[in-house]
Amino acid sequence: MKLIVPMAGRGTRVRPHSHVTPKPLLKVKGRSIVERIVDTFSRVLPETPDEGVFVLGDDFGQGIRDQLTAICEEREMDAHFPIQKEAKGTAHAVGCAEEHLQGDGVIVFADTLFRIEEAIEIDDEADVVAFVREVDDPSRFGVAVRDGEQVTKLVEKPDEPISNEALIGIYYVRDLADLKTEIDYLIQNDVIGKGGEYQLTDAFDRRLQKDDTFTTASVDAWMDCGTIPALLETTGRVLEQESDDLHRGDVLDSVIHDPVYMGPGATIENAVVGPHVSVEAGATIENAVVRDSIVFQDGTIENAVLADSVVGRHTVVNQGIDSINVGDHSQMNVELRS
Repeated sequence: MKLIVPMAGRGTRVRPHSHVTPKPLLKVKGRSIVERIVDTFSRVLPETPDEGVFVLGDDFGQGIRDQLTAICEEREMDAHFPIQKEAKGTAHAVGCAEEHLQGDGVIVFADTLFRIEEAIEIDDEADVVAFVREVDDPSRFGVAVRDGEQVTKLVEKPDEPISNEALIGIYYVRDLADLKTEIDYLIQNDVIGKGGEYQLTDAFDRRLQKDDTFTTASVDAWMDCGTIPALLETTGRVLEQESDDLHRGDVLDSVIHDPVYMGPGATIENAVVGPHVSVEAGATIENAVVRDSIVFQDGTIENAVLADSVVGRHTVVNQGIDSINVGDHSQMNVELRS
């Protein structure tokens, strides 16, 4: 079974942290988004995926491939890296993995985290299982339309409220070659969908109209990682849910208001930290007060009072009372506000 993860997007809404690191490789409590996705499906699917297919941008460096290869090797999976040279939509992204679109597999868009508690049972009659979550505003998402229990249509960002079951970007596909046929049709015939792009929901809807059997599955939690505020909120929720093994670093003369994650080699000294702070491996907080924030690997906060902030890798923030968002390898001296 294949796990197909389109991740060539630029992650513009989480910049500057995605300038160097693709959004799916950003850490949430010590593990990257894509690593969490791989682990979830290795745990809940009837069959453990043995191939990871990561659709990358053509300018993604070898370091990114090395990280993804290491994730797969630790889980006895083969890693593949097809390239999407130009962003033309979700169907186009999946279509770029064309040589791997055979057999069965799960397609996962790595914009969100999700929690699935129980093992997933896949009906022997189902050609596609679309994962859904009820939402208040379905106009922002693709949706599944039903007639009773039967899924009859998939619609991308409907103009009218025809369903509140949002498609959350996870699909089990029994025969990926059938899906490839429909993606090829869209592209070869220039069938443009919402947003002026080739939409995967349109490809799936073509399969549905050819009498493929679609069922749905739900998740226990669906957490956005697509913006800085969403990444902070999701990190806080994960810290609440995964309260074990939080303190793996050193705490010296400090007050910790859990949940606070400290990765290996992290140090908190003469500080008040928490709640909802993730201090990734090797990071330091000293002489500071910090809450509801993320300090990525080897970042440093000194002599500051910060909230709702994200500090990049190998970045030093010295002094200030503020909410900040600063990228990797930076030096920032924040002036005190009067």
